[in-house]
Amino acid sequence: MSRMFGSIRAKATLGATLVVAVALVAAGVAVLLSLRSNLSDQADADADNAARQVAAQIAARTPYKDLDLPDGDEHPVQVVDRDDRVLAVSDDLEAIHGTGAPGVRPVPNPEADRDDDDEDDDPEPGELGEITWHSEGRATVDGEEAAYRFAQVEVTDLRDETVLVYAGAPLDAQHSAVGSAATAMLIGLPALLLVVGGTTWLVTRRALRPVEGIRAEMAAITASEDLSRRVPEPDAHDEVARLARTTNETLAALEASVERQRRFVADASHELRSPIASLRTQLEVGAAHPELLDVDGAVEDTVRLQQLAADLLLLARLDAGERPGEAKVDLAALVREEVSQRTGDRVQVTVTAAEEGLELAGSRSQLGRVLGNLLDNAQRHARSRIEVAARREDGRAVVTVADDGDGVPEAERERIFQRFVRLDDARTRDDGGAGLGLAIARDVAARHGGTLTVARSPQGGALFSLDLPLRGSR
Repeated sequence: MSRMFGSIRAKATLGATLVVAVALVAAGVAVLLSLRSNLSDQADADADNAARQVAAQIAARTPYKDLDLPDGDEHPVQVVDRDDRVLAVSDDLEAIHGTGAPGVRPVPNPEADRDDDDEDDDPEPGELGEITWHSEGRATVDGEEAAYRFAQVEVTDLRDETVLVYAGAPLDAQHSAVGSAATAMLIGLPALLLVVGGTTWLVTRRALRPVEGIRAEMAAITASEDLSRRVPEPDAHDEVARLARTTNETLAALEASVERQRRFVADASHELRSPIASLRTQLEVGAAHPELLDVDGAVEDTVRLQQLAADLLLLARLDAGERPGEAKVDLAALVREEVSQRTGDRVQVTVTAAEEGLELAGSRSQLGRVLGNLLDNAQRHARSRIEVAARREDGRAVVTVADDGDGVPEAERERIFQRFVRLDDARTRDDGGAGLGLAIARDVAARHGGTLTVARSPQGGALFSLDLPLRGSR
């Protein structure tokens, strides 16, 4: 049960139902209040009309005994004086509550019932006042009690005294209409909420079905560890389809990363096996026959093994996301320092340009490693010339290393930056290295916000260009 109500579908259904319920209850209350107010205003108008009709007769000097009063069940009428003495009431009115004067039996008053024709042939009409009061009450007419809306009007009678006329309008229609509307809402609201909840449940179920497919496939991929599998992509252009596409892109990137890591481990194991095996063989031979120990070969294998281990450790740190830092690096000084240390190289390195003021932010050791790897690569392929230059171009620092060797075929210019890749003419381990130098150089350049590319040099060999942002421009 908790799992069901913890699902997105259940939460969406419950949320939509609650929102609709609150909206419908608020709308229903507003409708009922408006209906009640409108019917109450209509009842007030009916009561006002009945009270004015009776008051008009009184203002016209009609004796109370001769008043033409409406039926009591439709408009119960009560006329009282300032002392709450009842002067006239509707026929069959047995009880009244809510007018301020509970009496329903007129008090005999010969003076009030006298005929004006006996004294004045042309009596002055009385003064008819405004409606001054409304109230709800109850009245019993011919044995039946009902609710009424009463209106009060003041008028001057034939004695020139001010009397109060109360007239009521029945509220049965109001109560019936409000009750019917409330009953309809009480019946319709649950039904409508059921429809809203069911519709939301079905719609969210249909919308989230691809998500369940993605989840199930991801669970299967996790269980099988088969990163070549992909989640189903819906034929839509909504968020779920974008989620599926992004998931597949992530799986593809993860598969490529794992495959690259697998190849890296395999190649590293292969590369390490050769110098270790060679070194072990030489040491075993030396242990058995000291006079046959090739000390120079053992040292060479040890150095090569040391360099390979250093390269692998640096690649591991780069893959782990090691940041280059923000130290200030003078690129011209770095170039001169790196070249000055290469006194025993096969081909002399010439610095053709070292522009001052090329300050970078990064790791001096890593940038020195890049330049050293480029020079090592040039030494393996150059015939007689290697030229290095450091200059400013378009607001960036550019270091170029050019040689006069055979160059890099255009089809291989991106492949040579892959790990453990050596071209056919440089595959010997003695001359070609392990194939990690250029890969390390490009990774370091990228982590410093730069690029490393290769083209054809003016001498016909390879031209490597290291493009880096100057300090403060990243």
